[in-house]
Amino acid sequence: MLDVRTRRLLAALTMAGLIAPVQLWAHGDVAPQPVNTDALPEVGEDWLTENPYRADKAGEEVWAKAVQIGDSGFNQNCARCHGLGAVSGGLAPDLRYLEANESGDEWFVERFQHGFTQNGTTKMPAFGEVLGQKAGWAIRTYIETRPEDGALDAHSARLHAIRDELMKGEGDEAAIKAELSEIASQVATASGAPVADSAVSRAAAALTSDPASFKHAAEVLTIGLSAAE
Repeated sequence: MLDVRTRRLLAALTMAGLIAPVQLWAHGDVAPQPVNTDALPEVGEDWLTENPYRADKAGEEVWAKAVQIGDSGFNQNCARCHGLGAVSGGLAPDLRYLEANESGDEWFVERFQHGFTQNGTTKMPAFGEVLGQKAGWAIRTYIETRPEDGALDAHSARLHAIRDELMKGEGDEAAIKAELSEIASQVATASGAPVADSAVSRAAAALTSDPASFKHAAEVLTIGLSAAE
């Protein structure tokens, strides 16, 4: 049975029209789903012990692309057990709290590459040979940027007001974008990573001078706020 937070997120996704109901159950299919990592730099054949796609190593552009690819890879292959958006419903560890350092990386890559078996029962399948190292580190990058629980609480009232303003197509694009970016910079990750990939940062990125972007940014905020409640 899905937990309350996951049900709210699914409902928000459907209401926003960003995902069709039939697609909701594609997350975490038993058969591993391929992850296209062509846009990411090569990392060699030998498995690394530290995430190569962090911004301080690979640059902001590579980091952002890794988050995007990791988002898709995680929600297609890992969410069935670890929860949509990496918010665990209790069936498996909440990977958001795996520290964004070499120790956390080593734990992650061991599980991703080889899986985990306990008392003869496979608790997690091995994804290393199936998805490859680049996909693994992209998923790791996405996971460590997830906001901690309650990260939006202090800004909830203002974000609802901004969302409503955007839905009406009102407000100054540059001013709203700047305010969203400022709020996004204050959103803490559960892993201790310096930058969170949150609904606020995504809404800020979606907002442009195109009037149609106002509604899209509002929908992104709606999903994030619904999941946080």
